[in-house]
Amino acid sequence: MRWKTAYRSFYYQDAPKPDDLSLRPAETALLCIDVQNYGLAPKSTAAENARWAPFIARMRDIVIPNLGALQETFRKHGIDVMHARIACLLEDGRDRSLSQKMPGWNNLLMPRDTEESRIIPQLAPLPGEIVVTKTTDSALTGTNLRLVLSNMGIRNVIVTGIYTDQCVSSTVRSLADESFNVVLIEDCCAAGTDELHVRELEIINMIYCHVLSRTELLEVMGLEARIS
Repeated sequence: MRWKTAYRSFYYQDAPKPDDLSLRPAETALLCIDVQNYGLAPKSTAAENARWAPFIARMRDIVIPNLGALQETFRKHGIDVMHARIACLLEDGRDRSLSQKMPGWNNLLMPRDTEESRIIPQLAPLPGEIVVTKTTDSALTGTNLRLVLSNMGIRNVIVTGIYTDQCVSSTVRSLADESFNVVLIEDCCAAGTDELHVRELEIINMIYCHVLSRTELLEVMGLEARIS
């Protein structure tokens, strides 16, 4: 399969192909990270809208359709679908981690009840699905998610969402440090640019996670893909 040789960094350029993956459904959960209204909202200037146009196109044409289909497939087979969203608990954002208070683009002030902090309708949680709210980049560091996953007997976490090189990567690394088996679905993620997306996949692949496409994941797990 392509995933065994793709997205190789300098460190793993000549490494042997990894072993086949074993992802038992009862021990596996899908985690959807930060696919919220703020990420798709229009920018303040025409120049910024033009700069972010490739990201919006990737979200519209690739990430949202693929992640929606993956959610549907997991639900159909009774596999847990979980969600993380970034939002602050206090209106003034004092509860945010330092990474969310740094000046510039990453300075997100999104109280949890605002429209911009909500998960987009196309990928919204269904009733009964777990949603954690984080004030950090990592969904593990900033919530009780590690405890929840352990209590549920989850060993394998399928990671998706935005941004590949920020909250997604931080979550992947935290999960790996806690000895979860992590699979990142490359066509269910996006970064600000495709270059950043691909570079981050190369950095974290084979050390913190394995990078697969949605189709490859379904083949590994023996699940039937939805035909779009």
